[in-house]
Amino acid sequence: MQTSAPPEKKTADILLLNGHVLTLDARYTVFDPGAIAVREGRIAAVGPASEIQDNYDAPERIDISGCVALPGLVNAHTHAAMTLFRGLADDLPLMDWLQGHIFPAEAKLTGDWVYWGTLLACAEMILSGTTAFCDMYLFEHRVADAARDAGMRALVGEVLYDFPSPCYGPPENGLKHTEDLIEKWRGDPLVRIAVEPHALYTCSPELLGKCGDISERHGVPMVVHLSENEAEVQQIIQKYGKRPVSHLASLGLLGPTLVADHCVALDESDMALLAANDVKIAHNPESNMKLASGIAPIPRLLELGLTVGLGTDGCASNNNLDMFGEMDTCAKLHKAATLDPTVVSAQTVLQMATCGGAKALGWDGRIGRLEPGMLADVIVVDFAKPHLTPVYNPVSHLVYAAGAADVRDTIVGGKVLMKNRILQTLDLEEIFAHVREFASKARQ
Repeated sequence: MQTSAPPEKKTADILLLNGHVLTLDARYTVFDPGAIAVREGRIAAVGPASEIQDNYDAPERIDISGCVALPGLVNAHTHAAMTLFRGLADDLPLMDWLQGHIFPAEAKLTGDWVYWGTLLACAEMILSGTTAFCDMYLFEHRVADAARDAGMRALVGEVLYDFPSPCYGPPENGLKHTEDLIEKWRGDPLVRIAVEPHALYTCSPELLGKCGDISERHGVPMVVHLSENEAEVQQIIQKYGKRPVSHLASLGLLGPTLVADHCVALDESDMALLAANDVKIAHNPESNMKLASGIAPIPRLLELGLTVGLGTDGCASNNNLDMFGEMDTCAKLHKAATLDPTVVSAQTVLQMATCGGAKALGWDGRIGRLEPGMLADVIVVDFAKPHLTPVYNPVSHLVYAAGAADVRDTIVGGKVLMKNRILQTLDLEEIFAHVREFASKARQ
């Protein structure tokens, strides 16, 4: 009697095998032991390890035993090249910090310095499990170059304001510069462009309106700092007779493609407007704490159904790009602020750092979950550590116990950017040398 041959296995590029797989899908499905098959930059399959091994073969097989695999973290708001200013002018109020130190220092920046500062940021983010980020800064064409060279996913936009920029010169050139970036990077697999006016106190209603027109015409997000502290709110009320959120509403700029950074100083009318217009929120708890801006009303925003992503802000106001630290801070800060240990749970915070950020930045349905067809942005966290043993709830450990150094492997679009804590796309010593040269000149 003849026995039938086993079915031929499907081909994948990478198999991640025998780990605890958190899909973060709608049902919060978990596979343990689980596996992920990656083919042509996307997730081909995710499921029980035995099932994936029976059905798939691949030239690269990564054993993730003792580890947790989950979607890559999404940093919803940062200024990557501000790694160059880490530790500069600490312990100052927001406006003193910006106008007395940061703006003058930034006036001396060049595109090359921004490139190397961003590569340093990319190295820090890859090492700490961040696979995608939203950036607002100067010389963003060089930020885009750095993200592409590092292999990271990025939504970037040149910061626009009413005064001259060291990048594009007179303010009127900024809008054309932004449109040129949109055209250059259209269709790129890693880099997308956003329209990014700095804030309501640095941008006239006319400039904000033109930014909104570009965003709508090209179908790209618009990103702005909004209601970062009470002083900003009072400044806008004094100038325009309206609170910042109402001011944007009067300009017709509230909508589902607007990403509002910070949103600390909000009242109920502000939050109702944001919710009614499906505005996306980027929450930056550590930066808000360090600059004493206040505590954003995140529990209420979530209750109203708003999409909230989590960000670090820049290294000059944080002072790191560690999303694990940001998750831990976020969960604990809101418990302390509300005197309620049940608000902003570990699961909620992890969703903010993954699928929440993905949705906020326009990547919903592409990243933020481990499902067939999604882009293969995956991180592997090593749980074989004293501070992660025993494991009752992996999600709790990821938020309250794990740290950046526990990330073992980082994959973006099916490309391994870090393997066993070793960067695969970046030369750290070369990056360090360039950044130290900048620091030496900055001191002078």
